[in-house]
Amino acid sequence: MSDAPTDNRFTRPIRSFVKREGKLTTGQQNAIDDLWSTQGVDLGSEQLDLDKLFGRSAQVVLEIGFGNGLSLADMAEAHPETNFFGIEVHRPGVGSCLVQAKKRKLTNIRVSGDDAVLVLNQQIPDESLDRIQIFFPDPWHKKRHYKRRLIQPDFVNNLVKKLKTGGQIHVATDWQHYAEHVLAVLTTNADLENSVADAPKASHFLSEEGEVLKSSEMWAEEFKPAQSSRPPEGSQTAEGYEPTDSPLLSRGAAEKPAYRPHTKYEARGIRLGHGVWDLVFDRTA
Repeated sequence: MSDAPTDNRFTRPIRSFVKREGKLTTGQQNAIDDLWSTQGVDLGSEQLDLDKLFGRSAQVVLEIGFGNGLSLADMAEAHPETNFFGIEVHRPGVGSCLVQAKKRKLTNIRVSGDDAVLVLNQQIPDESLDRIQIFFPDPWHKKRHYKRRLIQPDFVNNLVKKLKTGGQIHVATDWQHYAEHVLAVLTTNADLENSVADAPKASHFLSEEGEVLKSSEMWAEEFKPAQSSRPPEGSQTAEGYEPTDSPLLSRGAAEKPAYRPHTKYEARGIRLGHGVWDLVFDRTA
């Protein structure tokens, strides 16, 4: 996989993932061999015709980083009327997802094993998606790694372009500081609106010059996170920390939508005492 398209429309100097190939099981390799020609999507420079790709016209949900693909397969099985396009850079995860598609005879799943930034820029048409979901992305919890976080203003701008008006971005995470970061980034996008009534407004996260305030210490007083039992940003242990009172998330996070299955990452976070937050925003323009 190349690092950038040949026409140099954009650069990709910082990645939000570390690619670990891992070893494919025999079942995963067989599933890739059997299904890739019909359900796999190779990276290309041409935009996809999604109706042609799925063989029908239906709502399209894009999932970025589907892990082992079990929850994506669960959603595809529960919603056969919807088309699901999943992107996952780890090949065993792609194989695992196709194992599920093969076992359950799911024809409404298509998968890509390439960098989501490249797939979005080169292959996904503007205003073509009904929902984009990113469940439990790597929180990059150390402060020096914040720049690697997937959810950043420029990336969200690109996501919004791919959504139909009325389409949704749904991010779920079990890291409180990342949840607050995601909420700030999504709230300050002019074309998005929180699905939660009376949620914090963009002005709570912007400087007088209109820049997004990256540090929670600078947010509006009523939304500053509690500090009594919380370590400084970036100093979490490897296992994270228990959630503390967050006025920001209590007003800005949504109830878990019924369509989102529980994932293994979510279960691990709950075992460790983490909270889980769903951030759901609508494209309004």
